[in-house]
Amino acid sequence: MALDAVSAPSEDIVRAAQSADLVVNAAGDSWEGDEASMTASHIPLVDRLVDAVAALPRRPRLVHLGSVHEYGPVPDGTAIAEDHPTAPRTPYARTKLVGSRIVLGAADAGRIDGCVLRVTNVCGPGTPRGSFLGGLAHRLRHTTEDTPLAVTLVDDRRDFIDVRDVAEAVVLAASSPVTGRVLNIGQGDALGTRELAWLLIAASQVPDRLVREESGAVHSKGGSWTQADIRLARRLMGWSPKVALEESLHDLWAASATPSRPAAAAARTEGH
Repeated sequence: MALDAVSAPSEDIVRAAQSADLVVNAAGDSWEGDEASMTASHIPLVDRLVDAVAALPRRPRLVHLGSVHEYGPVPDGTAIAEDHPTAPRTPYARTKLVGSRIVLGAADAGRIDGCVLRVTNVCGPGTPRGSFLGGLAHRLRHTTEDTPLAVTLVDDRRDFIDVRDVAEAVVLAASSPVTGRVLNIGQGDALGTRELAWLLIAASQVPDRLVREESGAVHSKGGSWTQADIRLARRLMGWSPKVALEESLHDLWAASATPSRPAAAAARTEGH
């Protein structure tokens, strides 16, 4: 069933959810959108989903995919735990945080059974072209002797997690008794963007001589450092990441050979 939860009548959303055992909210707008589109995707959509689930006599469980950027910038070296204060500075992160709080507030009030998975940067098959790694893969596909690649790399460190590990976390959260809580989902490690880029370049087998590295300043929705403390997800759900980043980037590269949805459409479903 195709349904736009932002504009559909409330009764249609209730009808769509009434036979479900689980509702997963992975919808959202990318960080490239404007504040109005982010607000629409991250706040009223979540509000309407929560109201629909709460209205059902047999309520499905709700798993909401939040973003590690809801915490805001942190000092380098910080392993961000779930009790870390939230101080987002960008429209993307601020609106994602409001959506997460809607879910948590409804769960605390007993209106729904649900939790929030706060996801770090996602990579792997299907990474959208609007992201750094997805865009780099696309450009590498068009790199030749006549059209070498100039890539701008910044001195930051990020926590990247494979999309299949995120999917596994959702599956475990679906049957978990955890409700009204945030669980961080990430690799639990901070890897340099430069290292990530060169791992992808190596996977592409594009000769190094065709790639020219340029330096740039950090322009991010989460500062220059992201590392999630993932011990709570391991303790409460038995979840831990399994896909190595080298494998994830290799599979990202392989999947990029197949035309996918336009970058803007794909980015809107990243959900983190």
